[in-house]
Amino acid sequence: MKKILIVGAGGQIGSELATYLRGIYGNGNVVAADLRPSERLAADGPFEILDALDAERYAELVRKYGIDSIFNLAALLSAKGEANPTLAWKINIGALTNSLEVARQYGCALFTPSSIGAFGGDFPRDNTPQDTIMQPNTMYGVCKVTGELLSNYYHTRFGVDTRSVRFPGIISNVTLPGGGTTDYAVEIYYAAVKGERFVCPVSENVYMDMMYMPDALRATVELMEADPAKLKHRNSFNIASMSFTPEIIYAEIRKRLPEFEMVYDVDPVKESIAESWPNKLDDTCAREEWGWKPQWDLSSMTDDMLRAIRAKNL
Repeated sequence: MKKILIVGAGGQIGSELATYLRGIYGNGNVVAADLRPSERLAADGPFEILDALDAERYAELVRKYGIDSIFNLAALLSAKGEANPTLAWKINIGALTNSLEVARQYGCALFTPSSIGAFGGDFPRDNTPQDTIMQPNTMYGVCKVTGELLSNYYHTRFGVDTRSVRFPGIISNVTLPGGGTTDYAVEIYYAAVKGERFVCPVSENVYMDMMYMPDALRATVELMEADPAKLKHRNSFNIASMSFTPEIIYAEIRKRLPEFEMVYDVDPVKESIAESWPNKLDDTCAREEWGWKPQWDLSSMTDDMLRAIRAKNL
């Protein structure tokens, strides 16, 4: 990767990925693009306004900067997608289609994240394998499965260098989440630091795969830098780091903050989505094909999350 374009750079992953990639490849070689202005992203590198559904503007930016690698992160997340499924399809698939076409026309490598939300139906919830039944019951999941299939098609039909991972829930101390089912695992840390009682929207025994943002960023770059000859799956790799229930993360926080309180007020939409997803992914293929290995677990992440949020002086 020499010249990089991040589409949807203002979101939870994109805003941190831009900083991460600029630290590796140089500020001037990473163009951040989003529908809304961002003084922070524009402060240390190129920033452009881009509606990912505008194919002409998209192509214009690729030509202008001589882009060779695209990170397509424009998407409406799971809970918001269920509130407006038609809009979710329009944004998620429209951005993907434009990304694939621009990548095909200009010879770019393309990363488009998939998700644990791509799973659904009668599949193994524990140690969910790389290749299994995928019949999601959310529009977000339908878009992710469609994205995996379309990206594989563009690779086999047109030779586009498409790559992807199935992200678990992403936990960050920098950017607040934006309407996903796993958002509680970020919000709980903020409540703990503020000394507030946390109201959890999913039941105490619901397992979901999660990952700390530093691991997610590193996985993205490692996959994009991997030898293509070793990649059998491409779209999309299971990657895993930790799996827990609300009670488990609550207990971990209480080891540091014993006065912290949590109660439940279950959101039926989020509950239904969470129960349709894997409890824990099997990421053997990612480990074997490009050397994936997480560096953070629940304990080390909890220490770092509390430290970083305290430093914000909220």
